[in-house]
Amino acid sequence: MSAPLERGFKILEHLAAQPDGCTLSSIAATIDMPLSAAHRLLTELCRIGYVRQVREQGDYVLTVKLVSLGLSFLSASGVVDVAQPLLDGLAEESAELVRLAVVDGDELIFVAKAQGARRGLRYDPDMGLSVKLSCSAAGHAWLATMTDEDALALVAKQGFGEPKDFGPRAPTTVKALLACLRATRKRGYSMVSDVFAPTMASMSAPVRTRAAGTLGVVTIAGPMVRLTDARMEALGDALLATAEAIAAASGASPMFRKRAA
Repeated sequence: MSAPLERGFKILEHLAAQPDGCTLSSIAATIDMPLSAAHRLLTELCRIGYVRQVREQGDYVLTVKLVSLGLSFLSASGVVDVAQPLLDGLAEESAELVRLAVVDGDELIFVAKAQGARRGLRYDPDMGLSVKLSCSAAGHAWLATMTDEDALALVAKQGFGEPKDFGPRAPTTVKALLACLRATRKRGYSMVSDVFAPTMASMSAPVRTRAAGTLGVVTIAGPMVRLTDARMEALGDALLATAEAIAAASGASPMFRKRAA
């Protein structure tokens, strides 16, 4: 039986993916808890301002309080202030979506972005997402900085992404993933197509310092019709230069300074 705190966070995580709200019964069923227990937790979350009920006996939705906490943390950390001008420059050069993900324990979390696409399809997934390591350019770039053993241990915790949920070329075996990591190490950055999402391509390079190790990764992502293998190879030097520039500037971020200490 999970503790009330864990159940409460499970409710918040579930509601985060349901912007239109959910009924008490659907929340209880999804979290696998009795209606009475779910109601008690939701009542408490409403009392402290993280959830609200749309109307009496109506659906429950998240408030912006949790979002505000996250944004306040990022603002205080200085990460976005350090990276944003550099992301903007790479987005302008690539004319695609550029993002920064930071290492948070065993996860990569996207925290900043710059949209360079001015016309046509604009790829722009949600921020704050935890990166699926086995089937994303960002994941491959981070895993490639580790030993194969450490990389596979992280993937084992998270699980392989299934092609039906991601892209048709998502690697689903240790052999396939290790081949991707070897190519990434040789190239200096990762390249994937039809892996994280159908018809989409992306590339990623690690942000690393000697003192703190790998702080995160920088990615470029867009539709395969524009972001071909040849185009990604042409952008390789710019991507690596941006990652190096963010690493060099990371000392201005209190959070990154703490990691280096």
